[in-house]
Amino acid sequence: MLLAIRGLPEGAKPTIRALAGAMFIQHHSAVELINRLEKAGAIARQPGTEDRREVWIRLTATGRTMLRKLVLAHRVELERSGPELARALRTVLHIGAKNEKHE
Repeated sequence: MLLAIRGLPEGAKPTIRALAGAMFIQHHSAVELINRLEKAGAIARQPGTEDRREVWIRLTATGRTMLRKLVLAHRVELERSGPELARALRTVLHIGAKNEKHE
């Protein structure tokens, strides 16, 4: 969810609906994640700028720090497993292309 908030396209409203869509999850699942992150101090809710009935989600300093730590941890993991993952993906794509030719 932290990455979804940070990665919303320029000009996109950071609403729960937009975040749920970006993560391909149901609205109620996004609400639960938002509630947990709010309790942890990682995000804050604020009224929309154009429509005060909307609730916009923003990362707090704590949330940005959490995201930075997660990104660094996963980056190291990907650097370690990246070449193996790339080989596996190439194999899957190659097999898939072969099967499509025979269909």
